[in-house]
Amino acid sequence: MLKQLFDAEKPVIGVVHLLPLPGSPRYSGDLEAVLLRAEQEATSLASGGAHGIIIENFFDTPFTKNRVDTATACAMTLAVKRIAAICDLPIGVNVLRNDGMTALAVAVTAGAQFIRVNVLSGAMVTDQGLIEGEAHELHMYRRVLSAQGSVRILADVMVKHASPLGQSNDIAQAAKDTVLRGLADGIIVSGAATGSPPNWDDLNKVREALPDTPILVGSGANLDNCSALLAIANGIIVASSLKRQGLVENPIDVEKVRAMVKAVNAGHKEA
Repeated sequence: MLKQLFDAEKPVIGVVHLLPLPGSPRYSGDLEAVLLRAEQEATSLASGGAHGIIIENFFDTPFTKNRVDTATACAMTLAVKRIAAICDLPIGVNVLRNDGMTALAVAVTAGAQFIRVNVLSGAMVTDQGLIEGEAHELHMYRRVLSAQGSVRILADVMVKHASPLGQSNDIAQAAKDTVLRGLADGIIVSGAATGSPPNWDDLNKVREALPDTPILVGSGANLDNCSALLAIANGIIVASSLKRQGLVENPIDVEKVRAMVKAVNAGHKEA
């Protein structure tokens, strides 16, 4: 699925962190500035050789735990359309904290190819409170929008900044439930927080539990560990390590994108 979607054996998927959007407490009132920054970020990713882009409302903290404001959804749709107009890479949508329904609506309306859902199945305790998966509702909505074949659902397992509720920390079983019962098209494994790599044992357990399922590393990939991570995973989602000075609030550095893609390609050829 990843090869078909990203045209790469081991895709590097960069993240465009949108500045605060309408509907969030820190919105500046200047949407054009937000969209211009998004275009610049996407251009850096495409010029650096990334294989795909995820657009997310990263700076909208504090996040709503479920549905975002309608203005936020509209702004994200505009951002996806603007980026799609200047970039031919596959585009994904992640509406934080866990609004898969809006992400799907934005993807279908604006022509994106996949979405990321932090909690597709199960329940997680987060800084937004208790978040429950909506796998049934999301798949039904995808059917209503006739998007079963056009928009893929990539889902986190034991997502960062969260702890499972009423269940063990068995990541292998959680991954199997997310795919076999939640019907995710692919799995994302992350560390405990933004910029933290996944636990190696966790990554191995997920791979052993789902040998044929696409697995992406969702945080903490860098030049030093990308080859080792991709010996287990099928691709990486990268944000923090591509920013100038490694600071998440800074813009993306195109040279860091080039270096990351080069390292991934070199590691893949060696393997």
